[in-house]
Amino acid sequence: MKQVFAPGCALLIYKPELAERIGKLLVEHDPAIEEHTICCRHEPGLATGVRVINVCAGCDKRYRELHQATSTISFWEVLASDEQFPLPDYRGQQMSILDACPTRDQERVHQAIRTLLGRMNIELHEPEQTGARSTCCGDSFFGKVPVAEVKQQMIKRAAEMPAIDVVVYCVSCIKAMHIGGKRPRYLVDLLFGEQTCPGIFEPEEWHHKLDDFIERHSGNARFSL
Repeated sequence: MKQVFAPGCALLIYKPELAERIGKLLVEHDPAIEEHTICCRHEPGLATGVRVINVCAGCDKRYRELHQATSTISFWEVLASDEQFPLPDYRGQQMSILDACPTRDQERVHQAIRTLLGRMNIELHEPEQTGARSTCCGDSFFGKVPVAEVKQQMIKRAAEMPAIDVVVYCVSCIKAMHIGGKRPRYLVDLLFGEQTCPGIFEPEEWHHKLDDFIERHSGNARFSL
């Protein structure tokens, strides 16, 4: 089966060097894997039957629902199936988790991520609304209600997290948990032992940057592995 790796626009904005590291790991396991940086909001131009390895929960949903000529699998599932992959040891650090909206109904993703967190020796304290019952971090309200209300939703959702450190696997969730007063721990950062930096987090500024990046990645953009 032909496979490509789609790091997603948000990760390429956040830390492109980590997208490249993930790409190199995948190529080590399968040298035929190619990178794919056309945004999932555009026609991907992929041949029928290609499987897309995604990092972004939004990409996971769009490749499942909008681009039916392809199939998709999360990088978390690929990684969880490899018990030999070296992971950092967080020595029982207590963290909560915020499951991303686009994969709310995807237990395969939830289980893979929790498998990885367990292997990293992270003590997980689930919020009441988690997994298939998870509620939005607040970011999906952007553009639908005033920004002040968006931020109130973020604060409300963050307050539901039992631990100060909150595992997220969506870059927009990083911003939401930071605004809500929690310490976001982005899963890609956790894999590579890096700190999570909120960067641009004000909703209007973040979405402007994201929309601009999406429009510029509508063609055959490539990055080097």
